[in-house]
Amino acid sequence: MVETLIVAALVLWSALVVFKKFFPQTSNSFFSSLSTACANRDWTMLAKWLKPAMASGCGGNCGCDAQDDAQKPAQKVEVQAVKWK
Repeated sequence: MVETLIVAALVLWSALVVFKKFFPQTSNSFFSSLSTACANRDWTMLAKWLKPAMASGCGGNCGCDAQDDAQKPAQKVEVQAVKWK
């Protein structure tokens, strides 16, 4: 019985992660409306937890920085010779 609950929780969590990854706009609107409904019922902690984070960077949920590439200093890669023994 306990194993079934653990497997069910893992499957639901995985489905949620895939939903957020492949449908970011739909998941943001869904969780935003769910957060608003929870806030209307005075469930503030749950509403804060469900509220989607604001996109930063390119806005495509790709994990890039909020800073522009032009503002970052160029990193030079030092080429090192390979010494064979």
